[in-house]
Amino acid sequence: MNKSTKQAKQIRLKRGEVIQLPIRRIGINGEGIGHYQKQVVFVEGAVPGEIVVARVVQVEPKFAKAQLLKVKKKSAYRVEPPCPVYRECGGCQLQHIDRRMQKRLKRELVAESFARYAGLRDVPISETVTMDEPWSYRNKAQFPLRRVGGQVSMGMFSAASHQLVDASACMVQHPKLNEALYEAKRLVEELGVDIYDERKHRGTLRHLVGRIAFATEEIQLVLVTRTKSFPEEEAFVREVTRRLPQVKSVVLNHNPDKTSLVFGEESRLLWGNEKLIERLGELTFALSARAFFQLNPAQTVRLYDAVKRAAHLTGTETVIDAYCGAGTIGLWLASGAKRVIGMDTVPEAVADAKENAKLNGIAHAEYYVGAAEMLLPKWIKEGLRPDVIVVDPPRIGLGQPLLQALMRTKVPRVVYVSCNPATLAKDCAQLLKSGYRVAGIEPFDMFPQTAHVEAVCELVQM
Repeated sequence: MNKSTKQAKQIRLKRGEVIQLPIRRIGINGEGIGHYQKQVVFVEGAVPGEIVVARVVQVEPKFAKAQLLKVKKKSAYRVEPPCPVYRECGGCQLQHIDRRMQKRLKRELVAESFARYAGLRDVPISETVTMDEPWSYRNKAQFPLRRVGGQVSMGMFSAASHQLVDASACMVQHPKLNEALYEAKRLVEELGVDIYDERKHRGTLRHLVGRIAFATEEIQLVLVTRTKSFPEEEAFVREVTRRLPQVKSVVLNHNPDKTSLVFGEESRLLWGNEKLIERLGELTFALSARAFFQLNPAQTVRLYDAVKRAAHLTGTETVIDAYCGAGTIGLWLASGAKRVIGMDTVPEAVADAKENAKLNGIAHAEYYVGAAEMLLPKWIKEGLRPDVIVVDPPRIGLGQPLLQALMRTKVPRVVYVSCNPATLAKDCAQLLKSGYRVAGIEPFDMFPQTAHVEAVCELVQM
């Protein structure tokens, strides 16, 4: 019997079939996972420990997806979600689960990823670092706009459709950021600004993006447009400054492409300060519109302190800050390092990092435009001997070029900041083959009420 025949025989479920099954664990996207006749079934909204009745909506060779119909045995950790649009929105996935269980489940996601992708079942993982106040923690929001029935609609795309759900009272966003974005949306409607039609790839205004500095509660507002300008620019700025005194920066970002990406490559200041000023601990950061900055400032301080602990700095080390963004991690480590070198592929981010080094009086940090996988081998060949490299990649992980560069250069210590435990484990599996070992992992609940878990992983050469 060949492999495909075996798989076909294993598939017993049919679309539309109603089944009962126990939920054993949680998936990377927050769905409950159980088994029915040896087949993996994902059930959105189900909680580990429950027995549920669900209707099969999708069947694949290795898994099935089912819609929750009824909870026959309820988990003691199931709670009523406080957000009125929680089920329609999809921005959060775990509001129906108690905070204690969220903490446990996020650690389990990291542990399961390392067991599955790296073959490590005894990896040292500490308890998840949680927040005292797990609401109103996000400092940035980016909302698409649509014209529906002659009115401008803005919000989050529904998890079940491509319809926009009003998120004007989003409970995980800073409340003043919510207020500013929805006042800006009302102004867009009043002025008759042309709204982008993604299906036809016509129109002008695609997204409204806002970022708030928690230290000052000042706001940067970004209009993402298909065209390089729009006729109502001056009127919009005039009214924003009158109605929203907390807005200190208005930027237009030009994104002419038919893409799901929010930002384009070009930005233009319409009014106010080019950059938003934020503070973390004793450091000050100037942030341009496209610069990456952690979305949860309170937890970011704890996260960066964990990075510093994992780096084991004594004041003599050369630290590489790959994916440096606005320079936040490298500058956080600078007080304990002899030299910090950062790089990023976004020129504005590198400019921010250089400015932030000057703002904080840090003269031994330098920043370059370029990809780490290209610059690191070049510098090593020229004689650079880094002691620590910190990587904070996007969800897709490091990518083969950088992994190969790390395995060739054998930097003594790698501190990997991850927002995806699956790609973290996969990348670590490769690094282990080149002589690294996992010295410890610390999970962080950077986004309470969601399925996301951040982790700081310390790897050292044996």
